[in-house]
Amino acid sequence: MPDVKGIGVSPGAAAGPVHRLAPPPALPAPAFSDALAERARFVAAVASVSGDLNRRADGARDDVAAEVLRAQVLMVEDETLLEAVVALIDGGTDAPHAAVEALAVHRAAFEAAGGYLAERVSDLDDLRDRLVAACLGLPMPGLPDPGHPYVLIARDLAPADTAGLDPSQVLGLVTAEGGPTSHTAILARTLGIPAVVRCADILSVPDGTLVSLDGASGLVSVGVSASDATAVNAGEQARRARAAASSGPGRTADGHPVALLANIGSARDLTTDVEGVGLFRTELLYLDRTDPPTLDEQVAAYRDVFAALPGRKVVVRTLDAGADKPLPFLRMAEEPNPALGVRGLRVARHNPDVLTTQLTAIATAAAATTAEVWVMAPMVATAAEASAFAAACRSAGLPTAGVMIEVPAAALRAPSVLRGVDFLSLGTNDLSQYTFAADRMCGDLAELLDHWQPALIALIAACASAGAEAGKPVGVCGESAADPAFALVLAGLGITSLSMAPRSIPAVREALAAHTLDECRTIAKAALAADTAEAARAAAT
Repeated sequence: MPDVKGIGVSPGAAAGPVHRLAPPPALPAPAFSDALAERARFVAAVASVSGDLNRRADGARDDVAAEVLRAQVLMVEDETLLEAVVALIDGGTDAPHAAVEALAVHRAAFEAAGGYLAERVSDLDDLRDRLVAACLGLPMPGLPDPGHPYVLIARDLAPADTAGLDPSQVLGLVTAEGGPTSHTAILARTLGIPAVVRCADILSVPDGTLVSLDGASGLVSVGVSASDATAVNAGEQARRARAAASSGPGRTADGHPVALLANIGSARDLTTDVEGVGLFRTELLYLDRTDPPTLDEQVAAYRDVFAALPGRKVVVRTLDAGADKPLPFLRMAEEPNPALGVRGLRVARHNPDVLTTQLTAIATAAAATTAEVWVMAPMVATAAEASAFAAACRSAGLPTAGVMIEVPAAALRAPSVLRGVDFLSLGTNDLSQYTFAADRMCGDLAELLDHWQPALIALIAACASAGAEAGKPVGVCGESAADPAFALVLAGLGITSLSMAPRSIPAVREALAAHTLDECRTIAKAALAADTAEAARAAAT
């Protein structure tokens, strides 16, 4: 079979025999007993599935995985789902068929909503399969266990499966669906597993076939020899050893500093070698709640992170939630297009106390430590919004305020935005989505979400130029920062810091250390001048 091509989403190389996910349970013919028995069967299935997901969340290797799994628990325990299933059961449908029918309605609603909710369709499919298995008394669908390391192939991975990946057993990952910003891609990068998505032909490869994959280029070679597979893995191990041996701050070969920071969800995600934190996601504290966390709860959570980084920078992102990332206590109205609705900083228009309390908690926690605490707001579109947020931060006693650039309007007006704040941080995942009008989870448009797209590079360049003119830092905290080759482009454009999953830092540090600033500028200029993502990528390699 010839080589097959997908989209590389987690850098690195791997080779080994392929094995695929176990298929979901087959739905048997309807077998209704009585309504009380079927209700009890469904309630027991919900308890079984939520218990399993909670256990997986508690044992997850990082907070990103735990957050995704706990969001699934909220879905399976949703009262609306229970009411829909009970109504079907009362109409004579057995529990497994009622679960499938009810979740099909939810699935259609999520797809119609678009944005973040559309991203969760695969989560619903996974819950459907788990509920059916629990109703039938069958094992939960999950990962293969061939007894040796392997390359995992699948149509796509559910969050519970991705969170359970063991990097010592799963050498690489190839999926037929998904996109660069899917949960599968993000968690693969977090775990340091080379991964390729949108590789449609991979499902035709028989189990046991030796393949090699390149998580940067997206190339999957099928039917490689055992000696070639051994060489690929040996080369990858050597690369990782070199990267792990590197230490210290991020610098180019001629000493130009590019701070390498970590994206985290709590103190659990920190490693010892980070220069600081470029993105402290605070959403984890707000999940699974019908009421917002108290001031004291927030102070304690923030202080844990700040105390672990004495004297180092910690950039805290205020709550990034809203219509397309619903939290029960916000009680937001339904919107026709949640991805373009009230989310991020916009939530403060209707719930100002949530932001005020959070800023007070951050300031209180910061005052008790020596960390250098910066604060930034997500989903800022105008200079006026940026200035108002900065004023709120300073009123709370937080002297360094910035905003995330995720909306093209803010990128285009970066000089005006910077007049009111102290720094910018580019979230390239959402910036891509809004620039190309391409839903982050729409696999058919995955090529538009490639961070090598020249239009995205041009927006990054405009923000970096504005920062240099104003004498203020401009960082990148989107997934693009974790790509070692793209890090050279970002450094060459004038980006001052890169923030990523801690596991990605050594490879990016090594890439920067191998190039001078002038070389990075030459690479950036070539990428910026390219007409296609492929040409831009080629210019940097």
